[in-house]
Amino acid sequence: MLDGDNIKNIRVYWLAFVVYWGIFLFGYDSGIAGGVVSQPYFETHFGLVGPDGTVDKVKDTQVSSNVVSVLQAGAFFGALGSAPVSAWLGRRWTLVAFTAVFSIGAVLTTVAGGSRGIGYIYGGRVVSGIGIGGISAVAPAYVSECSPKDVRGRITGIAQVMVAMGGMVSYFVNLGVGLHLADSDMVWRVPFGLQLVPAGLMCLGLVTVKESPRWLASKGHVQEALGNLAYFRKEQPDSPAVQLEMAEIEAAIQEEQEARKGLGIKEAFFGDGNFIRFVIAFTIFVLQQWSGQNSVSYYAPQIFTSIGFTGTTNSLLASGIYGVVKVSATMIFIFLFVESLGRKISLLISVVGMGVMFFIVGAILKNYPVDNVQAGRQPPPASKAMAAMLYIYVCFYSMGCGPLPTVYVSEIFPTRTRHYGLAVAAGTQWLFNFVVSKVTPILVADLGYKLFFMFGAINIGGMATFALLLPETKGRSLEEMDIIFGAVSVEAREAFIERQKQELHYDVQNSVLAKLADRKV
Repeated sequence: MLDGDNIKNIRVYWLAFVVYWGIFLFGYDSGIAGGVVSQPYFETHFGLVGPDGTVDKVKDTQVSSNVVSVLQAGAFFGALGSAPVSAWLGRRWTLVAFTAVFSIGAVLTTVAGGSRGIGYIYGGRVVSGIGIGGISAVAPAYVSECSPKDVRGRITGIAQVMVAMGGMVSYFVNLGVGLHLADSDMVWRVPFGLQLVPAGLMCLGLVTVKESPRWLASKGHVQEALGNLAYFRKEQPDSPAVQLEMAEIEAAIQEEQEARKGLGIKEAFFGDGNFIRFVIAFTIFVLQQWSGQNSVSYYAPQIFTSIGFTGTTNSLLASGIYGVVKVSATMIFIFLFVESLGRKISLLISVVGMGVMFFIVGAILKNYPVDNVQAGRQPPPASKAMAAMLYIYVCFYSMGCGPLPTVYVSEIFPTRTRHYGLAVAAGTQWLFNFVVSKVTPILVADLGYKLFFMFGAINIGGMATFALLLPETKGRSLEEMDIIFGAVSVEAREAFIERQKQELHYDVQNSVLAKLADRKV
């Protein structure tokens, strides 16, 4: 994997590694809550067990739904608020600010218990959500803006690997505390407290990376932008490749600024070629959230219990295996296939496979109900078959529907509106994330096998149809997206790039001559 191109882009990979600790938090925070609230000690401590010693199902469902979903509610506002902050502070310092907000929330959830009731967990999850929402909007834009086009899909797609890894780690943390710390308040303090580790790693790592060249250029800091671009490409500023890329960046920015001078948010959303991009960003994330993955990930123990994996250990172990399969499949796709298959075909294969797997699970559950499986007993063959289908399902999810919406949306917006586009995408993601996470416990209880049929229909009837309508973006530069979406003609763009190359070459020559003159003096 470490061929010449990857070594050349090592600084961009390092940037992704640092920034995507925030995306790891996204996966970890999303997966941890479902397992925490299913722990018997948590249910007893926070009053979810009735006088007769049995769990109050109505109250348990309500608290479970609230603990999981309030994170998404906070993230919705964090994602939308990230756009003006990112435009003002830049990508790097915006991530530092939102990581600090997240850490405050993590502390609140960790200290809950005793006289500090469930309200501390609710409040902490909302605050953490604001931080996560901001990070989820800014991090992909930051990485995408710094990545060369030939590996941008792979590097941007690493975000989904980190989401999957965060979810996997959360499942095994819950399993570990369930096996070894089940009779103490550590069942929530350890899982919630561990959030501070990746947050700290991200803050430390941000000290070692440079600001986005595209953001710097959009603010008029052209020489600093050129230096940062050369740094990320491991080239000299006067390198022809760096000069060409910088000329493309400046051409795109100047075109946008000239065409939209004096215009505000309205033009950003409704300018030439922009509205359709926002429609794509909104639709692709709505369909992704209703693809069934979040329901399975957030409530994995409950989902696996519903198909016959009864008992805390059985359900958490099945959830952990699900996490391992998801990480493995995501890594294989991102590192081997995302730049070869293309965006459209990968997404199409992914959602059709997901839909088929859900229909199979629903059919098995309809014909082989699991209501009579005793807690802690070995799951019956039908349950094992359904679990296998869910493991295959997450492989299909990981090859398209999981990573590609983030990759695709990160690519299609111009520099001046990219932070708005990513904010709308992340806001949509978190809004419907909230809706899905809020209603999933109710749907599991009320629909039974029909829930899987519903998700299957959404994947095949919704996302597969939508995928057929999307333009392919594989191998195209960020600056070429304006051409794809009709914001500028090919001829006009080429003429503008040529002018920028000549101006930039003139500026670099003057800078070199000035330095030589200074040395002679």
